[in-house]
Amino acid sequence: MNRVGFIASSLLVVLALLSSMLFVVDQRQFGVVYALGQIKSVITEPGLNFKLPPPFQNVRYIDKRLLTLDSTDTEPMLTAEKQRVVIDWYVRWRITNPSEYIRNVGLDENAGAMQLNRVVRNAFQEEVNKRTVRELLSTKRETLMADVKEEVLKAVSGGKAWGMDVVDVRITRVDYAETITESVYRRMEAERKRVANELRSTGAAEGEKIRAEADRQREITIANAYRDAQIIKGEGDAQAARIYAESFGQDAQFAKFYRSLEAYKASFASKNDVMLVDPASSDFFKTYRSSGSGSN
Repeated sequence: MNRVGFIASSLLVVLALLSSMLFVVDQRQFGVVYALGQIKSVITEPGLNFKLPPPFQNVRYIDKRLLTLDSTDTEPMLTAEKQRVVIDWYVRWRITNPSEYIRNVGLDENAGAMQLNRVVRNAFQEEVNKRTVRELLSTKRETLMADVKEEVLKAVSGGKAWGMDVVDVRITRVDYAETITESVYRRMEAERKRVANELRSTGAAEGEKIRAEADRQREITIANAYRDAQIIKGEGDAQAARIYAESFGQDAQFAKFYRSLEAYKASFASKNDVMLVDPASSDFFKTYRSSGSGSN
């Protein structure tokens, strides 16, 4: 029984030892084998590989894919006109020589990203200092990115090579610093308010001009209408007077009687008016009396 347990324990130890000696390298990775802290070999092809068991040999993996480094620094840069601008950028890079990368940069991708960020930042600062804002936005944007890429490649390949390749450098945004942006917005707002006030003043002046012209036309129209009305009224009064004269001329007695009626009608314009008349001395009643005796 002890022999069976010994054999089983031995098999487990052998399996554990074999598992510590076998490792698989993925097609997306480099396998770096260390022997007592020193790089023993670099596995670049995917597959099953062997090594000595720890602590004699260990294996670490480094990504061999194309990596992206995005800018995180919001510190403004100075242009040739001394304008403070903030630039957002990204870099596409990959590790090409794991041995050089580990010796000169670090053990993982984060170490390379941190140092590459510093180099790219300095390269952008140097190139931005040579250009105006207009050139950054349009005319020399492509040239700027190409020059930055060239400087970064010199930095990572000169002297102690970093074991990496920079594939592309791109600018995603160029904007003024926050303080400048606020002042620009304030100037734009003031300019828009000035234009709005000018338009309102012009509109008010035009409105007053239109209203004055309308009032003048109204007064002219009313005056012309009054003039025409007075002319028509005068012609009507003249025609009425002529008709009255012709009618009254045919019967003077009736005319006198009619005028007396009109006079009395005008005298009693209100229901509360009272007039004391002596029938004996009133021509009106005399006319009635004479008319009544004539009929009798």
